[in-house]
Amino acid sequence: MAVNDSVDPGSWLAKQIETQDPDLLRSMVKTMAEALMSAEADGVCGAGYGQRSGERTNRRNGYRTRGWDTRAGSIELDIPKLRQGSYFPDWLLERRRRAEQALISVVATSYLLGVSTRRVDKLVEQLGIKHISKSQVSEMAKVLDGQVEAFRTRPLDAGPYCFVWLDALTQKVREGGRIINVHVLVATAVNNNGNREILGLEVTSAEDGAGWLTFLRGLVARGLAGVQLVISDAHTGLVGAVAAALPGAAWQRCRTHYLRNLLTVVPKTAQPWVATLVRTIFDQPTAEAVRAQHTWVIDALQAKYPAACDHLDQAREDLLAFTAFPREAWKQVWSNNPQERLNKEIRRRTDVVGIFPDRQAIIRLIGAVLAEQTDEWTEARRYMGLEILARTRLRLIPGDTPHKNPHPHTLTA
Repeated sequence: MAVNDSVDPGSWLAKQIETQDPDLLRSMVKTMAEALMSAEADGVCGAGYGQRSGERTNRRNGYRTRGWDTRAGSIELDIPKLRQGSYFPDWLLERRRRAEQALISVVATSYLLGVSTRRVDKLVEQLGIKHISKSQVSEMAKVLDGQVEAFRTRPLDAGPYCFVWLDALTQKVREGGRIINVHVLVATAVNNNGNREILGLEVTSAEDGAGWLTFLRGLVARGLAGVQLVISDAHTGLVGAVAAALPGAAWQRCRTHYLRNLLTVVPKTAQPWVATLVRTIFDQPTAEAVRAQHTWVIDALQAKYPAACDHLDQAREDLLAFTAFPREAWKQVWSNNPQERLNKEIRRRTDVVGIFPDRQAIIRLIGAVLAEQTDEWTEARRYMGLEILARTRLRLIPGDTPHKNPHPHTLTA
C-alpha cells in the first residue's frame, strides 16, 4: 500500500497496528514505555541498573504500579522507585495526549520499519526526554527484538507434537542497495494438550533443502519430538529435509497447495469442476473409500484431461498418506488447516509494509504476530481431542467396516 508523502508515517503506521490488533499494540506500548522510564531512571541515578560507577548518585528500589489509559486500552505501568527521593515520568503521565501519540509513534516505527538509534533518539525527543545516552537508545531499540527472540528460541517442551505443518512465505527486503526476495519458514504443530502452537520461524535466502534442514534441526534441538505426520507443499529439498531431521515421520502433501499445482494443467473453464471433483477424495468416511474415490477421480479425468489424470496418479501416495491415521484426526486437519489461516494473517500485516528495510525487521513483525497468535491458541479450546492424539501416537485406526461400495459422488462437466 502506498503512503501519501503528506501523511506522517509514524501516525499512519500506528493507525494500521491499532486498528488491526489492539492487544498486540498495547503489549508493545507497555514494553517501550517501561524501557523509556528505566532509561530515564538510570540517568537520574547517574549509572545503569546494577552497574558500578563512581558517578552514581542514587539507586533503584523496585517498582510501583500505575494505571494508564490509552487509545490501545488500559495499561498497567511499572514505574521505577528510587532509594532517595522519587521518580515520576511527568513527560508520560501528565501530558497524556501528546505523550501517548509520540510513544505509539515510537512503537509503530520500531515495530514495522526496523530501528536505528538515530531514529529512536529523534522520536524519544518528542516525549520531552533529553540526555539519553546512545547505549540506552540502543537498548530500547532492542526491546521488541528481545521479546520476539525469546519466543523464537523458547524450549519446545509441550510435546510430543504429532502433527506439524511447514510452509514458506516470500517477502521483499532491501539488501546491498537492491530489493530481493527472501523466504520466511514457519512451523506450526499440535502439542500434547491438543492446542495449536507455532514452533518457530526463520528467514532464508533460498527455499532449498539446506535451509529447511537447518530450520528443522534447530527445532529438534529445542525439543521438537514425537512427530507422526508432516504436512507441507513439495518445496525443493523439503521432503528430504523432513526425512533427515524427523526420521519415522510420515509426509503428507498439502492438498491446498497441490490443488493449485494441479489446476495449472487444466483449462480455466474446467478448473471449478476439477477442483470439486478432487475435493471429494478427502470427504470419504474410511481409508478404503478414500483410495477408491481417488481411483474413480483419475478414471473420470482420463478422457478429457489426461495431463491432470497423470498428475493426480503420480501424487497418489503423497496425497493419501493421511489415511494411516485415525479418521477423526485427518478430518480435523483438512477442515481447519491452521497454517493456511495463519498465512493469511501474516500477509495481512506484511502487506502494510511492502518492502522491509532488513531481515531483522521481517523477524520483528512476523515474530510478534506469531507470538500473539500462539497466546490466543493457548487460551482457546482444544484443536484436537486428547483421545485422538493418543490413538495417533499409537497409529491405531478404528476398525471401520470396509466401504465395499463407496458410491462416489458423480459429477459432470
